[in-house]
Amino acid sequence: MTTVTGRQGTTGTTGTNSTTDTDAPGTPRRPAALDWRIRFGALSLIWGFSFLFIKVGTDAYAPFQVTLGRLVFGTAVLVAAMAVKRERLPRGARTWGHLAVAAFLLNALPFSLFAYSELTIPSTLAGICNATSPLWGMVLSLVALSEDRPTRRRFAGLGIGFLGVLTVLGAWQGFDGLDLTGTAMALLASLSYPVGWIYVRRTLAGSSHSHLSLTGAQLLLATVQLALITPLFTSMPSRFPLVPLLAVVALGALGTGFAVLVQYGLVAEVGPTTAQMVTYFIPVIATAAGVAILDESLSWSTPVGAVIVLAGAALTQSRPKPASGTRATGPGAGSGEQAVPDAT
Repeated sequence: MTTVTGRQGTTGTTGTNSTTDTDAPGTPRRPAALDWRIRFGALSLIWGFSFLFIKVGTDAYAPFQVTLGRLVFGTAVLVAAMAVKRERLPRGARTWGHLAVAAFLLNALPFSLFAYSELTIPSTLAGICNATSPLWGMVLSLVALSEDRPTRRRFAGLGIGFLGVLTVLGAWQGFDGLDLTGTAMALLASLSYPVGWIYVRRTLAGSSHSHLSLTGAQLLLATVQLALITPLFTSMPSRFPLVPLLAVVALGALGTGFAVLVQYGLVAEVGPTTAQMVTYFIPVIATAAGVAILDESLSWSTPVGAVIVLAGAALTQSRPKPASGTRATGPGAGSGEQAVPDAT
C-alpha cells in the first residue's frame, strides 16, 4: 500500500507517504500513453486478483513466505522505477523510523494477516473484508484527526457498512460454518490499513521526499522485517511448485509494485476522488475470480452483504461541497479523499 497525494497537497491512503505533488506554474503535462479508464480497469483487475494469488500461493508456501515473496518482487519493481527516474532513497533517521512503523502497519502486518486468513477462508471473503477499510478509517479518523468532522450521512454509512459485514458473515445463522479466526485476521488486516494511514499523515505529511522514494523505502523496510521474521516460523521449501510461485511473483510484481506506479499516475491525472473508486471494484473482481477460477462456493448473503458494505463505505467517504471560492490546501486538505487502498 502506498500513500499518494493529490494535486492539492494531501495524502491519499494506500499506505506510505504523504507529500505534495504539484507542477510548477506553466509546466506542460505530458499526455498519458493510455487512457486513464484503461489504467483504472487494469488496476481494479490487478488488486481484485491479488486475493486469488494469495490463495494459490498459500497452497504450496507458508503465509510468511508468500508475504516475503510479494514484498521482494514488489520492492524490486519500485527500485527499478527509482533507478529509471534517478530517485534516491530518503535521508534522515527520523524519516526512516517513521517509515519502519508505516511498513509494519501498511505492508508487513496486513499482508501477513491476509495470507494466514486465506488458509481457512475463501479468497472471496478476504476480498470483501478488505472493503471494510474505509469503515474502520472513518471510526479512527473521527478520533485521531481533528479536521475530520462527522456528518449524519457518514454515520449512516458507518451503520450501513457494518450491517453489510454482518450480512456477509451470516450473523442471523450464528456464524455457522464460518472460520472465525481466519475472518478475524482478514478484518484485522483491513483495520491495520487506516491505522497506518493516520500514522503516516501525522508523521510524514509535508515531507520533501517524493512519493516514489518514500514508497520504495517503505517496501524495502517491510521486506527486511519479513526477512527477519520468516526464518523463525518457517523452513526453506523443499520444492518450488511453478503455479504457486508464479502467483507470488504476480502478487508482488503486479499487485504490490506495478499497481503502485499505476495508482500514482491515476491520482495525478484524475485526482484522488476518482482514483479511490477502484476500492469498490476490488471485492467484485475478487469474488468473481474466486468463484470462476477457484470454484469457491457463494451463498446469496455474500454478494448482497458486499453491496451493502460498499454502499456504506461510499457514504463514509462523502464530504460536503466546499464553499464557493474556497480551496483546500495543506496537510489536512482533502482528508476525505483518501481511500485508494492497496489490494491487500
